[in-house]
Amino acid sequence: MREPDFQTHGWCLDDGESYHAAAPETFWIPNLQRRESLEPGDFAKLIFRISVDDGDENVAVERMWVLVRERIDGGYLGMLDNEPSAIARNDEFWLGTELPFSARHVINIEEKDERTVALARQKPPRRWLAE
Repeated sequence: MREPDFQTHGWCLDDGESYHAAAPETFWIPNLQRRESLEPGDFAKLIFRISVDDGDENVAVERMWVLVRERIDGGYLGMLDNEPSAIARNDEFWLGTELPFSARHVINIEEKDERTVALARQKPPRRWLAE
């Protein structure tokens, strides 16, 4: 499944493994085995690079939680569980947006519970187009 592209979608995901490799003493990430074994209902924190219309800056970087919905080829399909603070509410990228990601993007994990597993089964308000 095609990952978000900054030029096409106005946002993309940063590689958490690269951040960790650059500063392993100060930028912790969960171990690879855990990042590769997420299940529906788990939360994964990802780093988003978002295009903004701000005179001084054209890019905002936000760390946001994504609810894991399912495993897919090469990673996961999740649903954004935050409202980005760098942009105004919109119909393309907001709370509930479905998106693909992989283990290399994950910088933190929150374990699932019954409530989050039930949420993961619900249809997302904004589906990801496989393109």
